[in-house]
Amino acid sequence: MFTGIVAEAGEVRRIEDAEGGRRLTIAGDEALADVEHGASISVNGACLTVEEFDAETFEVFLAEETLSKTYLGEVREGDVVNLERALRADARLDGHFVQGHVDTTTEAVDVRQVGEDWEYEFAIPEGFGQYIVNKGSVALDGISLTVAEKGEDTFSVAIIPTTRDVTNLSEKEPGDPVHLEVDVLAKYAEQLLAE
Repeated sequence: MFTGIVAEAGEVRRIEDAEGGRRLTIAGDEALADVEHGASISVNGACLTVEEFDAETFEVFLAEETLSKTYLGEVREGDVVNLERALRADARLDGHFVQGHVDTTTEAVDVRQVGEDWEYEFAIPEGFGQYIVNKGSVALDGISLTVAEKGEDTFSVAIIPTTRDVTNLSEKEPGDPVHLEVDVLAKYAEQLLAE
């Protein structure tokens, strides 16, 4: 479980295709503080398990399921990825409950600077429109964000300079892929109402 408050933007240092998946070696600072074998780290919103680590990097394995649901199979060495450690039980919840279970990918449609802030517009993937509501929560590449406005085929989020600076959003341009995790509460509410 995560909060969607990204600790830092790390860098993919090495990619190795392996039997049944792919291994990524990622550099980070805050993500490595008191890290242990088996720790959960959100990488662009996907909950992954630390298999190896040293003072500067950690290694994770991407199983076929992860590769099929995310765009992590397309990342390249040097790419910037959002990193967040799992939520501690005694920690403040500053974002919203983010499971690290990517629902689908979408893409950036438009990126606009508005004064000192930024507005990002994303496509609504087919079958996910009912989970996106004005002022509701979404996680995009693991970042807890509030939907500013929902249109027919797109939704927008407002980004403050700090969020843009700390995350990989500063690297995103129209057409770039983004992981989408909708609010799990919306999925539970839908299931309860359907029964």
